[in-house]
Amino acid sequence: MTRLPDFRLETYFSRWEFTARHHLTASDAQTVTLSELLALADPGDLHAWETLSFGYTETFGDPALRQAIAGTYAHVDADDVICFTGAQEALYLAMHVLLGPADHAVVVTPNYQSAETVPLSLCEVSGVALDPDDDWALDLERVVAALRPNTRVLSVNFPNNPTGTLVDAADFARLAQLCDERGIHLFSDEVYRGLELDPSRTLPQAAELSERALSLNVTSKSLGLPGLRLGWIACRDREVRSRLERAKHYTTICNAAPSEVLARIAVKARDRILERNRAVIAANLPAFDTFFAEFGELFEWRAPDGGCVAYPRYLGTDGVERFCAELVEQAGVLLLPASIYRSELTPTPGDRFRLGVGRRDPGPALDAFAAWLRGRR
Repeated sequence: MTRLPDFRLETYFSRWEFTARHHLTASDAQTVTLSELLALADPGDLHAWETLSFGYTETFGDPALRQAIAGTYAHVDADDVICFTGAQEALYLAMHVLLGPADHAVVVTPNYQSAETVPLSLCEVSGVALDPDDDWALDLERVVAALRPNTRVLSVNFPNNPTGTLVDAADFARLAQLCDERGIHLFSDEVYRGLELDPSRTLPQAAELSERALSLNVTSKSLGLPGLRLGWIACRDREVRSRLERAKHYTTICNAAPSEVLARIAVKARDRILERNRAVIAANLPAFDTFFAEFGELFEWRAPDGGCVAYPRYLGTDGVERFCAELVEQAGVLLLPASIYRSELTPTPGDRFRLGVGRRDPGPALDAFAAWLRGRR
């Protein structure tokens, strides 16, 4: 096994996330408070919270939570769901379950770093890059060309982090079909599902399209509950689910009981939380449009198709790495430069930065950002 490299995003955040005055690159939607969440609970879940016992929980996850999660899918039962401590544990264990030294994986780039570094620690991996010159489109022919006889996993993420792009539902269904025809597991990171700018473009979940596919989701992103550390995989392949449970015995064993009850409340109230968070994004986007219009000579801006992150281009001659470093050091505004999203698999643009649009009241951050830019003119 190859040793995993430092996680660039988390290393960068460990320096700046809680010290910068303005966190303008947050990857989660507006955070839900405990009181707000409990106000959404039905009487049974509120009683479960108030009488909670701090014992061990089931490795697969609380049965009532798994039932609630299954209710968000069209063709998934509670037995098809296994819960994890966040999406990161789920991704890490899934790759270890699905891949071995003789295997091959294909990963779409750019991506959340572990989507490629975990497979790379296990086997050969090929990348297929979204096209930055075509609104981050995915070329299905390039995906097909990357597949090999020993390909076991195709890993995708839509709405994409960091670009915010979506593919068409027909193309997504074709990806699932391609995988089924070749005995490949489609691993679909769906953590931003529900925050589409145009709800008609919401993709089906991969686990609904194929019994072999794995749908990854979490309470952290679209629901704004990262502190719960509660994620899950839905998969109708019983053998894969069994192997995931056995792998989890070597990591967290089970989830935190309070998180499971609170996650159950959130999943049941999912529609209301998502409606609120979509409204926050819709209210924020005009402010970002206005900001980037003022500084059009410095940026190329495109609002995300879905999710709450975007990936604008920086046009300044100093380069995006220096730009982001000086911005946080001098103005206290935190962005993530392109180096955080560089790939070992494909070329990735070096002139981008990640921006978060899902938190309430970005005005103070944008004001500080704009004042700093004006001072450099």
